[in-house]
Amino acid sequence: MNCFSKILLSDKEYVNFQNAVDTLTSPAGAIGLNNINKLHIIHSLCKNLGKKAFVIVPDEATAIKATEDLNSFGSKAIMYPRREFTFLDVEGISREFEHIRLGVLSKIIKGDYDIIVASIGASSQMTMPPQTLIDNSFTINAGEEIDIQETVEKLIKAGYTRFDQVDSTSQFSVRGGLIDIFPPGADDPVRIELWGNTIDSIAKFDIATQRRNSMVDSIDIIPSSEVLFKSKEEQAKKIDALAESLKGKAIKAREKLYADSDRLKQGLALHCNDKYLPLAYKSKGLFDYDTDLLFVCESGKCKERIENQNKLMLEDIKWLLQDGIICKSIDKFNLDFEDIKYIYESRKAVYLDSFARGSFDTPVGYLSTFRSQSFNAWSGTLSQLKDELFPLVKTNYAVCIMAGTARSAKALAYDLSELGFNSHYYEKTPKEFTHSTVTVLSGTTSQGFQISSCKFALMTYGKVNQGKKKRKHFSSKDAVHSLDELVVGDYIVHSVHGIGIFEGIHALELDNVSKDYIKISYAKGDTLYVPVTQLDLVSKYIGPRDDAKVKINRLGSGDWSKAKSKVKSSLQDMAKELIALYSKRMNTKGFAFSDDTDMQRDFELRFAYDETDDQLRSIDEIKADMQRSAPMDRLLCGDVGFGKTEVALRAAFKCIGDSKQCAILVPTTVLALQHYQTAVKRMEAFPIRIEMLSRFVSAAKQKEIVKDLALGKIDLLIGTHKLFSQDIKFSDLGLLIVDEEQRFGVAQKEKIKERFPKVDVLTLSATPIPRTLNMAMSGIRDMSLLEEAPGDRKPVQTYVLEYDFGILVEAMEKELSRGGQCYYLHNNIDTIDHLAVQIKKAIPDATVGVAHGQMSEEQLSDVWQKLLNAEIDILVCTTIIETGIDVPNVNTLIIENADRLGLAQLHQIRGRVGRSSRRAYAYFTFAQNKELTDIAQKRLEAIREYTEFGSGFKIAMRDLEIRGAGSLLGNKQHGHMESVGYDMYIKLLEQAVSEEKGESVPDEKEEECLIDLPVDASIPENYISSTPQRLDVYKMIANIRSDSQANDVYDELTDRFGVPPAPVYGLVEIALLRNLAQKLGIYEIRQVGICVRFFLNDVKPEYLIALNEKMRGRAKLNSGKKTFISVETIGGDTIGCTGEVLKLLDNSLQTENE
Repeated sequence: MNCFSKILLSDKEYVNFQNAVDTLTSPAGAIGLNNINKLHIIHSLCKNLGKKAFVIVPDEATAIKATEDLNSFGSKAIMYPRREFTFLDVEGISREFEHIRLGVLSKIIKGDYDIIVASIGASSQMTMPPQTLIDNSFTINAGEEIDIQETVEKLIKAGYTRFDQVDSTSQFSVRGGLIDIFPPGADDPVRIELWGNTIDSIAKFDIATQRRNSMVDSIDIIPSSEVLFKSKEEQAKKIDALAESLKGKAIKAREKLYADSDRLKQGLALHCNDKYLPLAYKSKGLFDYDTDLLFVCESGKCKERIENQNKLMLEDIKWLLQDGIICKSIDKFNLDFEDIKYIYESRKAVYLDSFARGSFDTPVGYLSTFRSQSFNAWSGTLSQLKDELFPLVKTNYAVCIMAGTARSAKALAYDLSELGFNSHYYEKTPKEFTHSTVTVLSGTTSQGFQISSCKFALMTYGKVNQGKKKRKHFSSKDAVHSLDELVVGDYIVHSVHGIGIFEGIHALELDNVSKDYIKISYAKGDTLYVPVTQLDLVSKYIGPRDDAKVKINRLGSGDWSKAKSKVKSSLQDMAKELIALYSKRMNTKGFAFSDDTDMQRDFELRFAYDETDDQLRSIDEIKADMQRSAPMDRLLCGDVGFGKTEVALRAAFKCIGDSKQCAILVPTTVLALQHYQTAVKRMEAFPIRIEMLSRFVSAAKQKEIVKDLALGKIDLLIGTHKLFSQDIKFSDLGLLIVDEEQRFGVAQKEKIKERFPKVDVLTLSATPIPRTLNMAMSGIRDMSLLEEAPGDRKPVQTYVLEYDFGILVEAMEKELSRGGQCYYLHNNIDTIDHLAVQIKKAIPDATVGVAHGQMSEEQLSDVWQKLLNAEIDILVCTTIIETGIDVPNVNTLIIENADRLGLAQLHQIRGRVGRSSRRAYAYFTFAQNKELTDIAQKRLEAIREYTEFGSGFKIAMRDLEIRGAGSLLGNKQHGHMESVGYDMYIKLLEQAVSEEKGESVPDEKEEECLIDLPVDASIPENYISSTPQRLDVYKMIANIRSDSQANDVYDELTDRFGVPPAPVYGLVEIALLRNLAQKLGIYEIRQVGICVRFFLNDVKPEYLIALNEKMRGRAKLNSGKKTFISVETIGGDTIGCTGEVLKLLDNSLQTENE
């Protein structure tokens, strides 16, 4: 029992109803309840009676709201979502919703819930029965003994897929005595470490770093697919029996069944397993699972929904039967209303309705009538709240306010106390509510309500992100330098020899010692073998475009040096220019804004969402710039929807707080309108005047705005380039915010800066850039990066399939039938209008619009406006929607020829749907029967993996950022980046910036040091079997520069792969020796006979003195063609001798310098 359930015990009608529900012998009903009151009563009944329940609602949107509201009341409520059955043979399909469902079903079996909320559609879909779920679930406990092979077989039987590295849910990997598993429904994957057959430890680990973080005692493994057979053989046998049972004309169906059976017999998986669900088991959907109480909200609407859903399903089934895709015996996937009615009767359902209607779906033994009043969420203004609270508190009401975030709740409780109310903030819900008192809690509900009989009122703030903040699994931090996605045939860059083609890792035997080398092919048949100890000189070629023709260099031709010199010279010019601009700005006297005021803190407390760490860091960086006397010029980068607008509005508010004006410049009129609406809503509680200048504002109003702006009566002005017409004069402009800066030309941007040289400028870009570029430009360009997505993004149901116009028309009709809109991406301007006509013919009732880059800004604005106003149902467009506006009602996306777009672009475009509480769909199509190029094949493979497992996201973000780097630096630099690859480009940029700042830059020739000693130094295949992972670790070791880094690498290897074998220690030793040798100017170390030779260009006298003193005749200087020092080893200890010599030389150098 808690305060929300306790308050109802003073309502006589409720108490009688509770007693009736506690002793149900037949269904019961209650009427007169609004949505929020129904949920309050469900929560109270479950808490007061100590029972668990299923709650059935008409649709998914209601289910999402109901789950959030029940959790706000203090119940542990979980939503069971509807899934999409896929009967077509698609190439790939995302399975997030299936995984969520399995996680929920598992919690039901364990009793780990209070209330399960499901739409009637979700609950009636057939699924895995409890016993099958139990049979395919198991728990792994620390300290117990397991058999690795047996565990692998169990995981495969439960639907998991084996990978070299776990990157996403429903994957597992095995490396020696380590097993990594990512079960559906878990927040993080786990790593199980074995000692023999005993589990030594179980720990969660981070996908991005692959490092362990927190230890756990056990891990529950649940199935990763709703359709499971005991084995492929059993499934094939059942399919064969079904095919043999078909009579007469079902030729097509029989052929398809036998084809699937053959595939299974060959040990291959089926692309489409859903159609065999009725063959796997008999199911009553969610109702196969037991619970104490069954609530049905708005039973009339539920009946209507289930009947409509089944009607549509029957239509689909009809043509699927005609095409032989399914057949009799596997043609029922949902319960019908008669089945549901029987369940209501047998489970003694409790009906909760708003209004009385003829009768419920089954006779009820008890009926209750409630009287309650609900009201909308409170907007956030204190004066409105005061007016509403005063009469309630005066008449002895207990009032509870749900105020959003904990910070907002604390601030509100303080404000109300200042206004004279008896108000208290509680971190946790109190045991009971006190009359004549205002209780302030964090969280929100969808509505407020008032119960006169209990003298209780609940008020709530608008929606807040209550989803727990997800840890950032993917980061671009190391993505660019990564070799772990390198495959044979990829372009590779050697920093000395240039661009070649990667030919794999090869073991070569020299002097009876086997060592690993990577083989690189160059032009004209040249080949280079690079020792794995030098992998820090090698990187994967990454250009700003993945379909660009890459020029392969020839060894020793000088082409690579010329290309690098050309890029370096251009970068030196750019660095010079940027540094000059930076120092000019630092020496310009601007306005230093004051520290944050109470009003600023109040404004920030009213933000209804939890900020991400990146947002907080960026806000601090911007404020620090604003508080300096030099004018700010900062770039804020982040993907669409990562919260740039809120960061910008906080800067704007800070500016206005110091009585300065702020301007927000946007590229389009529609974006101006969206920003204007956001700013007005966000700042409505403060005395701030916000205006907009664009085509949507009348001429008379524009005149008034221009006049008032000059008089200083306007605080914030939002508009397109009209803001900088000659007739517009600011009274005192303090901050200029430029949104979507890549959409403004260089000339436009320079003109703006010339006009306002002393004004702080904050530029926003929706194209993320690599962190490495940010670091390379630190000190010459101020940038803040938002890399962390908000925690409430909903999954998008994604399909990868061959192009079929009929299927796509059906997808669009399905979206329109639920009142939504669609994007149809056709990236060819010549045929786009023809396609729009074709779609209009296929769906005559739809309004079809067209948008592409050759349309004028005015035409595009009109299209966006119509789309926002729901005057366009289907927008046929090019990739222009990448930088479009936010239209929450567009929730189906179709992309033609998805294999022609990079994964990064697909990821960004897919982010345009799924921005509301509705389920969103994306269809990535590729041309039928088309011979795909290697690049297209690779992309399609990547798209399929990305869709099914979410893997490859790191690479998608990396590609997206490289494109961002290209657009940030301009076309000329874009070309330079292409000629040397991104990694080398950044290296040269860092050098150019360091030189320009007067810092020392090591000569490249000095940097390279080859160590060729007969030492067992490699990563054995039985330690790391995956080639890409081995490459990545080789590079990580080659990059070691100190003992502490070496210890970090040992820790990481032990964590990810188990204790390293001796050859890995040899590798690390060589990396440390190589680093020291480079520092001393030694470019090669090799063993000849019993001597180790140290080759160097400059033999310092102090080297010889130190060696003569300590080596007692073992060291000799040879000044032939190549100068080297030869040192005789003792007892064959090559590594010990080399280390001793290098340390001696290093000490002598340090002594000399002192």
